[in-house]
Amino acid sequence: MEPAMKNFYIALKSTIFASGFILFWGWIFWNVRHLDKLIPVQLPVWLSPIGIIFIILGCLVGLSCIVTFIVRGSGTPAPFDPPVKFVIKGPYKYVRNPMYLGGLMILTGFGLYANSVSILIFSFVWILLANVFVIFFEEKTLRVRFGNDYARYCNEVGRWIPKFNKFQ
Repeated sequence: MEPAMKNFYIALKSTIFASGFILFWGWIFWNVRHLDKLIPVQLPVWLSPIGIIFIILGCLVGLSCIVTFIVRGSGTPAPFDPPVKFVIKGPYKYVRNPMYLGGLMILTGFGLYANSVSILIFSFVWILLANVFVIFFEEKTLRVRFGNDYARYCNEVGRWIPKFNKFQ
C-alpha cells in the first residue's frame, strides 16, 4: 500500500475510533450527571468559563496525540491498532501519558462547565483507575515491546507531570 493511502487509512480509522470514543464519554456524562441530584453542592458560576478553557486544552492535547500517533507512529490510539513505531515526539516528549491528561482536562472541564460535582468526582475516580491501568498493564506491555528505549524514556520523562527538558 502506498504511504499516502496508508496514512489516509490510518487517519480514517483514528477518526472512527475517536468518534466512538466521544460518543461513549458523552453517554457517560449524561448518566453520571444525573447523580448531581444526590449531591447538594453548587459550584461557583465563575468556574464555567474555566471549564471551557480546560475542555479546549484537553481537546487540543488529545488531537495532537492522535496526529502524532498517525504521523510518527503509523498507528492509532486504539489498543487494538496501536502505533508500530515508538512515539517520543509531540506531547510525548514532555509526559508519558498526555492522552490521559487531555482526557482528564476534558472531564474536569465538563464538570466545571456543567456545574456537576458528580462529574468532578467521576474525573478523580477515572484518573485513579487510569493510573492503575497504566502502571500494571500499559507500561509493562510497552517495556516488553520496546525494551531499553522505553526504559530510558521512563527514566527521563514523567508519567503524569510534564518535564520540559525535551526527551532526546
